[in-house]
Amino acid sequence: MASTPRATSRSSKTNGHVSSYPQPEWDDVLPVPRLHFSVASVLVFCLAVLCFVNSYDGDFVFDDSEAIIGNKDLLPETPLQAVFAHDFWGRKLDSKTSHKSYRPLTIMTYRWNYAWADGLHPLGFHVVNIALHGLVSVIFLAVFSVLMSGYQVDQESARPVFASPRASLLCAVLFAVHPIHTESVAGVVGRADLLCALTFLLSFLLYARACLSPSSQVSYRPESFSLVSLLASMCLCVVSTFCKEQGITVIGVCCVFDIIVVCRVDPFQLLPFRKPKKSEENGHNGFNNNHVKSKSDISPWVKGLIMRHLILFVTGASLLITRLRVMGSTTPIFQVHDNPHSFVNGTILKILNYNYLYAINSWLLINPWWLCFDWSMGCIPVITSLTDPRILVDIALWGVFGALVFQCCRGGLTKDRRILITALAVLGVPFLPASNLFFRVGFVIAERILYLSCAGFCMLVVLGARQICIRLHNTTKQLVSSGFYIIIVLFILRSIQRSSEWREEMTLFSSGVKVCPLNAKVHYNIAKLQADNNNKDVAIDKYRQAIRLNPQYDQAMNNLANILKENGVVLEAEQLLQRAVSIRADFAAAWMNLGIVQAELKKNESAEASYLEALRHRKKYPDCYYNLGNLYLDMGRHTDAIRAWLNATQLRPTHMNAWTNTLILLDNLGKYENAILVGKEAMKVMKNEPQLMFNMANIYGKMEKYMESEELFLSAIKIDKHNPKFYLNLGVLYHRWGKNKQAEAAYIQAQKLEPRDPSIAENLQMLHRKMGKLK
Repeated sequence: MASTPRATSRSSKTNGHVSSYPQPEWDDVLPVPRLHFSVASVLVFCLAVLCFVNSYDGDFVFDDSEAIIGNKDLLPETPLQAVFAHDFWGRKLDSKTSHKSYRPLTIMTYRWNYAWADGLHPLGFHVVNIALHGLVSVIFLAVFSVLMSGYQVDQESARPVFASPRASLLCAVLFAVHPIHTESVAGVVGRADLLCALTFLLSFLLYARACLSPSSQVSYRPESFSLVSLLASMCLCVVSTFCKEQGITVIGVCCVFDIIVVCRVDPFQLLPFRKPKKSEENGHNGFNNNHVKSKSDISPWVKGLIMRHLILFVTGASLLITRLRVMGSTTPIFQVHDNPHSFVNGTILKILNYNYLYAINSWLLINPWWLCFDWSMGCIPVITSLTDPRILVDIALWGVFGALVFQCCRGGLTKDRRILITALAVLGVPFLPASNLFFRVGFVIAERILYLSCAGFCMLVVLGARQICIRLHNTTKQLVSSGFYIIIVLFILRSIQRSSEWREEMTLFSSGVKVCPLNAKVHYNIAKLQADNNNKDVAIDKYRQAIRLNPQYDQAMNNLANILKENGVVLEAEQLLQRAVSIRADFAAAWMNLGIVQAELKKNESAEASYLEALRHRKKYPDCYYNLGNLYLDMGRHTDAIRAWLNATQLRPTHMNAWTNTLILLDNLGKYENAILVGKEAMKVMKNEPQLMFNMANIYGKMEKYMESEELFLSAIKIDKHNPKFYLNLGVLYHRWGKNKQAEAAYIQAQKLEPRDPSIAENLQMLHRKMGKLK
């Protein structure tokens, strides 16, 4: 019976260390200097930081507003368990609006940033992101040394060695400076990708280490493995998945690496058109070894391979089941404008659209000068006909991919073929969650998704460069060297320029218009920002342009209607809101705004119906209850108004306007006792709210409880010393109380703050007559 060949019988010692099989100097032909690993690590880290360091003092931009600024899970008062019950954006996972993105460990790092900085200061968030990218790039240097070396092994430690310094350094440099990473590094939301990549790579390195047991003798194929390292690798896989869903794909990369590189099994040998050569029939490239006759004769390396893959399968299945349960056994619901290509009717058209998106993603890796913060809503029009010329792009993609697959199939399982197959796995496997193949995603293209896949692209570039240097003359090596240096310099300059665009929203959004002028969402974001800056005319134009580009853009209609309502163009605002709710019947905010407009037009019954429709779609909607209460007040339905306002305060205890309106109405109705009870409930929540104290003081004054009233007036003035109304009403209190000197001092202070108020002068004159100073 033939035995598995062992390294000790066919290896040659060099430099005191022995690889498990003789290897040529694979990367000597590459035009890159050979550097020590520590020196190379410092170089890669510095280049990675250099490219994106100018974003360190940037603002929170784009998605950061929702994931960071508007996310209550970052606040210290939010219970820690809430982080593990909410999605990435702070919504409950069972909510209809949840995207089901479960990344609690990433949110934990945001909480630490918040705690360290004692607030939402973007500087600390950006610095952590930049440092993480530098660290990931350095770890990639170690990963590339394993992937590009063909898994050469140190005989004494039975661990992978840094066997391809030139190739791994070139891959790591290309990865570190690639502009496609700008969104992941300069956008704080991109930390999910950085943390996922960090733990993804550590998981892979532990798996590579586990494939050979340190206590066993090194063999051509490992006959044993380290269970501890393997389990540690799977634990890191779980951590990576809880940083971002993409982390689970490390299982696929480990699987390919184990089969192709570690065990040298050629899966293409199973294809019907492949006839194994004699060298392959000896068992060096497949499972069909001559000595494998029965179950009892299975080689130790095959048993180890099966055991490792069983652990990979159990881990992957457990993660998927857990993830599905966390999501509530439901998938997220996306609108057509989120990912229109996935809503195309017909299998053929859907395939063409998906492949076109794959081609665009590939093009962004090749040509990262064409970058945009958002690729939805018309940025990439849908292919709706078989005569669309963009189908040629799909054909080109299939041609390139087919050529690469052909190279994977032909010949024996050489080192070049192993690296090529592994590079394709690193390129494609991490991209699978975004491919729309298994489930619909909520975006057309997201540059952050390519963070890990970029590593496979870098491997393909270096592998291709080596082939050019080998097949052509020595002069070509100099040309390739010059080409690489030019590309690296251009990538660095582009990364610096692109990261500067991510420093503030207006610059970012304006750059998006240049790349995707037909993208309605880009114009919408500019309009929203201009509205926040009180540039209403520009905002109106941009909202109108967004609606022209996408006539179904209900959010743009809602926002435009709000601005028009403020400008007094109420009829057009009503029409826009009616269109919005006809497009999306469950658009609660649009229903509420429609009610506000209808109330302003004195269409009270229609306004009430709109408010109730909004509450039907969003039961916990405090602002809607508040506006409904205002409508009931105008209609004279005081009891209903109070009930609506109290509903608002129950849902949002800090809803100051609802508390204030309730107190004022109870005061006007003469229900002072009820008003005091409501005011005390409000002050339990807002102990230092001067307006609340002011209202309560007025009510106590009318009840002739002067001491309680005085105490509240003075407390309010202590907090807000420049409010003339506080001093005026305090003067009225002293005036009624008979404390004339205190009343005079209060009136005089109110007059200093608001000298043009006639009521202050009138009250002061009345007091002076009472005091005998005027006749």
